[in-house]
Amino acid sequence: MCGIVGWTDFTRDLSQEHTTLQRMTGTMALRGPDAAGTWLGPHTALGHRRLSIIDLEGGTQPAVASTEPHQEPVVLVYSGEVYNFRELRAALETRGHRFTTRSDTEVVLRSYLEWGAACVDHFNGMFAFAVWDARREELLLARDRIGIKPLYYFAYPGGILFASEPKGIMANPLFQPVVEEDSLPILFNARLALPGETPLRGLRELRPGHILRFSRSGSHEYPYWRLVSREHRDDLTTTVTTVRDLLEDIVDRQLVADVPRSAMMSGGLDSTIMSALANRRLNAAGEGPLHTFAVEFAGDEKDFKPTELRPERDAPYARLASRHLGTVHHNITLHTDDVLAALSAARRARDLPSLGQFDTSMYLLFKAIREQSTVALSGEAADEVFGGYPWYHDERLVWRDRFPWIGDAPRLADAFAPDLHRRVRPADAENDRYLTLKAEVPRLPGEQGLNARMREVMYYSLKGPLAYLLDRKDRMSMAVGLEVRVPYCDHRLVEYVWNVPWEMKNADGRWKSLLRLAFADVLPQETLDRPKSGYPGTHDPAYDAEVMRSIDKVLSDPSSPLHGVFDPQRVEGLTRSGSKTMTWLNSSHLLLPILEVDAWMRAYNVSLA
Repeated sequence: MCGIVGWTDFTRDLSQEHTTLQRMTGTMALRGPDAAGTWLGPHTALGHRRLSIIDLEGGTQPAVASTEPHQEPVVLVYSGEVYNFRELRAALETRGHRFTTRSDTEVVLRSYLEWGAACVDHFNGMFAFAVWDARREELLLARDRIGIKPLYYFAYPGGILFASEPKGIMANPLFQPVVEEDSLPILFNARLALPGETPLRGLRELRPGHILRFSRSGSHEYPYWRLVSREHRDDLTTTVTTVRDLLEDIVDRQLVADVPRSAMMSGGLDSTIMSALANRRLNAAGEGPLHTFAVEFAGDEKDFKPTELRPERDAPYARLASRHLGTVHHNITLHTDDVLAALSAARRARDLPSLGQFDTSMYLLFKAIREQSTVALSGEAADEVFGGYPWYHDERLVWRDRFPWIGDAPRLADAFAPDLHRRVRPADAENDRYLTLKAEVPRLPGEQGLNARMREVMYYSLKGPLAYLLDRKDRMSMAVGLEVRVPYCDHRLVEYVWNVPWEMKNADGRWKSLLRLAFADVLPQETLDRPKSGYPGTHDPAYDAEVMRSIDKVLSDPSSPLHGVFDPQRVEGLTRSGSKTMTWLNSSHLLLPILEVDAWMRAYNVSLA
């Protein structure tokens, strides 16, 4: 796991741009605390920071291969893990390739030499990489199918910048951070962003399952993978067995590492299943028991207030699951002062506007995990893939022709100043994005009714909320040098379950039926019966009061970069509306983006066009 940066420009000599490349590479230091490397050529400069996971001695980057007949270099910078690298290595050796390390990095490079851009079709894993092919004078960028590892780029006439995080691009003076008015809706609700879209002018994220080629003739981004809808022919018993077999294989693959491993376990269905499989595998190999981790907040016993998305506290269930499985469990207890003190570090890790306490608590959780291990498993995507969120099971929200996780909830954009609101038309911006995704849904010919609608609903979740959760997971973990792996994002599992009809996904009339049926024999009954509970937040009134005071200060500050964006009376109206929503904990949670966007714009000198 690493951080990568790069710069290709056919109009200038980049071999002399050592200082700029070092500055770009330096922004990735937290992602890769173990080693650094750069490579410069006439038209391309590449930088890499390494977090050593596999083959700790080998696998240094940038990785360079000379090619016949003129020895033009092919250079790779790569972030992520290819879990099937051993099988690929064996296949490449039969084709004449020779290896000098045990790393998956060399397998990725040799796979490109063998198959070109089509090498991505052979990879099972999470990855983002860049290859400069001097033979073709072409830069190739690629990202894994689900979008687990990030990769941003900024294209300009004759050139392109790229990096694992926006800060790597911002370190180059060619990029100026500007937010245009039309991007304000996604600036204040990042879940509305379409794949590849960012609020900064000219900054794009390479879309999941896509490749970008950049050469003298320009850039071209295209998909190498997408979901395909097919008729599901397996009966329920076969489907349940297949899900179990897939997950067992996935967890086994994702435990491959030369460093200590652990897991996040909230005591919910998906994280407990994942931990059960990992613990069994490590114990069988004589490397157990598994260390598991959950986060809780001081004062939860008296302050916790249940919501539809967070009906219960995690900590008691996590302890119960640990006792049942036999893991070594760690409940990380955070105080409000801890959360407030770590805000700046979490904001710096995010690069884009943060989620406040939700980013910060995850940052602190990952920091605690890093003291025990370098690799951790996490349960992102189980709800999106198997149908775990409450809005999947609320008929009113399912059939409403809009994003189901928002429903009739208040929108922060509704509090824009009147003139700005008329120009930006946030309701239209939201609807346009909804209709754009609706048109992309890979439909099954002849499918109708609830199955057809649930295919749409689950597609929206995969493209919006999941992308945001994966981004948060990557930023907060890599900021402390922790590699987090996500078994439920394995594309084989996603492809299979995508085509399972809704009545099977809801076979026992409850959320995530397939997981419950597949693993009923390994979990405690309390876990099997527990309803979905989202990632926890603090309910400390002191924290909420501090957030609201800070927001009031921003709204009344004429020097704020957001001065004039919001109507204070409309903001006050949102806090008094009393509207219920599955997404927000309370008013301070709803209004938090005002504070976070203000802090981000100040820290990164972002201007509003």
